Amino acid sequence: MSTEPDLIERARAGEPAAWRELYVGLTGRLTAYLRARPSGDTAADVDDLVMETWLVAAERIADFRGGPDDFTGWVFGIARNHAANARRRTSRRGTEPVDLLEHQTWQAPQPPDIGSTEWVRDLLARLSAREAEVLACMEVVGLDTTTTAQALGMSATAVRVARHRGLSRLRRILAEDQDADRTTSASR
Repeated sequence: MSTEPDLIERARAGEPAAWRELYVGLTGRLTAYLRARPSGDTAADVDDLVMETWLVAAERIADFRGGPDDFTGWVFGIARNHAANARRRTSRRGTEPVDLLEHQTWQAPQPPDIGSTEWVRDLLARLSAREAEVLACMEVVGLDTTTTAQALGMSATAVRVARHRGLSRLRRILAEDQDADRTTSASR
């Protein structure tokens, strides 16, 4: 995203080119963040959440104060809140959206596609919610400590601690998984 100082002011004034630049600069990272969250959001829900986030940003831009980096944290905070609301709404209904094609035929389980969205989501789901959200923001999306802290409503120190603990826990989990795979392979 551009670090142009007046980009936010131009967007606030309703300039389409400024909104386009903000949208193009953040939407990919916002989508990656929402898909990496271990919240069980489906791909269709992620697209809806991204659009809802931009609608709220457009409605509330007049209240925003800060520069482009602050704007990034603000937008990610909006997305996080919308994702939490969607998760609560789904749990109250007692339903989970499913892909019908997935249930039409049975297939043998495939080994995880390391680096895929599902693999990342499964790994993050094995962490505490706080650690998972910090790692999703910093490692998956590439936000810095300050922007992550703003997006998650935490202090920068708490973000650094959660990141350190989450990465340490992931190293142990991956080592345990690797040991389990070796044991399974040896017993065959």
